[in-house]
Amino acid sequence: MSMEILLTPPLAFLVYLGVSLGILGLGKLLAPPEKHSPLKDSPYASGEEADVTFAAPGYAPFFLVAFFFAVVHLGVLILGTGDLSPRILPYLFGVLLTLIAVILG
Repeated sequence: MSMEILLTPPLAFLVYLGVSLGILGLGKLLAPPEKHSPLKDSPYASGEEADVTFAAPGYAPFFLVAFFFAVVHLGVLILGTGDLSPRILPYLFGVLLTLIAVILG
């Protein structure tokens, strides 16, 4: 009976939280004092000066790729959960048209 209570999710979370905070506190006790310096706060790129511009302008370049894989996963879900009957053909045709539209832009 006592092991069942110990394994309930709220109590297990509290035990895990206590252990995690204990490890965090122990790590802070063992760490040396922090000394701030301009070199420590600056970005490092193998000895080269780091660019100050953004690497990617936003999520727009990745949106089409994410949408493509979302549609592919939807198509696999339709195939996996449905039976191979003529009822499924309109859905697969819609997924195919969507993929063609995403590929061609």
